[in-house]
Amino acid sequence: MKKWQLWLGLLVSAFFIWLALRGLKLGDVWDSMRSANYIWIIPGILVYFLAVWARTWRWDYMLRPLKHIPLVRLFPVVVIGYMGNNVYPFRAGELLRSFVLREREAVPMSGSLATIIVERVFDGLVMLMFVFVALPFTPIPGDNGAIRQLVIVASVAFFAALIVFFVMAAFPKKFYGLAEAISYKLLPNRIHHPLLDFLQRFLDGLASLRSFRSVMMIFFTSVVIWLLETVKYWFVMHAFDFEVSFFALMLMNGVVNLATTLPSAPGYIGTFDGPGIAVLVLYGVPQEVATAYTLVLHAALWLPITLLGGYYMLRAGMRWADFGRATQISENEAVL
Repeated sequence: MKKWQLWLGLLVSAFFIWLALRGLKLGDVWDSMRSANYIWIIPGILVYFLAVWARTWRWDYMLRPLKHIPLVRLFPVVVIGYMGNNVYPFRAGELLRSFVLREREAVPMSGSLATIIVERVFDGLVMLMFVFVALPFTPIPGDNGAIRQLVIVASVAFFAALIVFFVMAAFPKKFYGLAEAISYKLLPNRIHHPLLDFLQRFLDGLASLRSFRSVMMIFFTSVVIWLLETVKYWFVMHAFDFEVSFFALMLMNGVVNLATTLPSAPGYIGTFDGPGIAVLVLYGVPQEVATAYTLVLHAALWLPITLLGGYYMLRAGMRWADFGRATQISENEAVL
């Protein structure tokens, strides 16, 4: 992790925290947290881990052109990766997930990273779909169009990325040939061959996009994953003294997870909390209650999978230094 990346993440998180907490009486937030009925968190956590299992199944489906790995072996790898996202900034857990898969199953990191990038694109599209679906059913009182503008910009970005991946997956030989011709003209020999090897493994990782059935399965699974996570939002809501519709929670889920694509401090501090509080306040939830709910929800999303990921990490004999090894191996696959 470069220092500028860390500082950028901290600055972004600090900005969102300032937006969320300005004018707020922290004593009122504490009162709301103390009066919450935390028994509702238990079914929320169970539903969340069901969503993690669905994520594992989706990744298995995308990895099958590279290697078929039983879900019971793949689940700990996924959990370790999400733990890494929670404790390191810039979604470093995605790199760790690919590293663990390489160490355990001999799957090249470049190939598995391609599947993870495609996962993120589908997740982004589903988040946008949640916002589009939710807004007509639960219009935001006094909405000035800022959320719609954000959704339009994000939609263009995610759809453009998906089209690029579809083209790469549909015409891998032509794309490889074009890249080869360009690299011969622009790059020195010591970089040319390793870069093309990396590109070939990356294209192999996009193989699941060559089948319409596979694309539909990936999209369907992504919808199920995020609906289950919204169900967790719904369960945790019942611990507090407010109520909004399920569609409003879908909107909150979509906005929050789009915001967490921004650089931030570890655990999405600020980028999760600020937008989540803002959405609830727009729907008339008192700011102190919205803040208490969002902070508890964030903790309920962060803590269980981080603890389980740490357990799997220790059981596998891994150390924190393996984050650095993951970065080095990824760079080596690309340029050596």
